[in-house]
Amino acid sequence: MYCAGKTPGQVGAIAAAVRARPDVVTLFTRAGPGHAAAVLRELPDARHDPEAALLAWPPQPPAPAGGLVVVVAAGTSDLPVAREALQTARYLGRRTELVVDVGVAGLHRVLGRLELLRRARVVVVAAGMDGALPSVVAGLVAAPVVALPTSVGYGAAFDGLAALLAMMNACAPGVAVVNIDNGYGAGHLAAQIAAPAPAEPA
Repeated sequence: MYCAGKTPGQVGAIAAAVRARPDVVTLFTRAGPGHAAAVLRELPDARHDPEAALLAWPPQPPAPAGGLVVVVAAGTSDLPVAREALQTARYLGRRTELVVDVGVAGLHRVLGRLELLRRARVVVVAAGMDGALPSVVAGLVAAPVVALPTSVGYGAAFDGLAALLAMMNACAPGVAVVNIDNGYGAGHLAAQIAAPAPAEPA
């Protein structure tokens, strides 16, 4: 449930409505402090990740199934969007790992995490500035890469547009691109890619 643009009262009413369905995972994304307070009034045990601006209810994620989703944040500034992707994939039932500060300014850092990256069913790469990291990762792993541009960078980064265009023009194969700062969309796509294979018909 996308909270931005909704009043805390509207978000609280939605939280009250989902309280009767503890069997259904509900994510409140882009939740500012007022939204979070409204949700927690109705669902006091909801899991709140302030950095990701996300709340999840029920608080415990489902038992993980399927493949591993590795979420990579190029820098600490990309971490809020990366955490939104991570929590989304986790609450959709996937095993997740987070890798932080492995941007292209120091390639040895991403090379030092290759063993983990190559175990992933899918890798989400959140990066701003020049948006180069998804191409680098896609050139090193066989798994699909979900490129997640962030609105991080100086003026010519145009609030993430430069990273978005760079990722759209990636020459490495197997890169899918979501919209700027769309951590939820990246995490959801990654969870779908890493889903368990459907049972074969008898």
